[in-house]
Amino acid sequence: MQDFFETLRIQRWDDHRYYHHSRINQSLHLISAISFLVSYVYLFIDPVMAGLIAWLVSMTTRQIGHFFFEPKGFDEVNQATHEHKEEIKVGYNLQRKVVLLTVCGLIPVTAYFMPQYLTWAVPEAYEDTPIRMTGIAWLFLGIAGLVFRVMQLWAKENLQAGLAWAFKIITDPFHDIKLYYKSFYYVMRGELIDPMVHVKSH
Repeated sequence: MQDFFETLRIQRWDDHRYYHHSRINQSLHLISAISFLVSYVYLFIDPVMAGLIAWLVSMTTRQIGHFFFEPKGFDEVNQATHEHKEEIKVGYNLQRKVVLLTVCGLIPVTAYFMPQYLTWAVPEAYEDTPIRMTGIAWLFLGIAGLVFRVMQLWAKENLQAGLAWAFKIITDPFHDIKLYYKSFYYVMRGELIDPMVHVKSH
């Protein structure tokens, strides 16, 4: 277990220092984290709503931060190029995210125009409307995306790396709130890039 938590600690540390320099990105991650916690609650109340919140609010704000606000130039703090960081990213890098988000975008289109192509993956209880079908299919997509990356990491590194990453993803909302709860304050002060002093002194 000690090795597992050390792997988790390293993954969290690398995720923060490499991919969260923008204060706007951090702020969007805070919104994402809070809405993810809401979706976690809705898993036990209404799974459709949980899927809709997770993808429409949580994932949207999170990925807008990464795609549009996170710097793509040379990382002076970590002495790394954007290309290098994309190559070593444990989770979904931007290229993998494009694939995942494309599938996400195709689901509501399919649910509305060709619902028969989703019935194999969606329980009958959720096939009554395109919105409900989309919500439950998005929920399954999230689970499938998690399992798929765990299997990739298992093949590439080891099972512990994959399981640690999965645990990290599931608990990221709690960790992001702890890390970025002051992010809006910094943005309001005009500090758009985190100086990462704690990283430089690490």
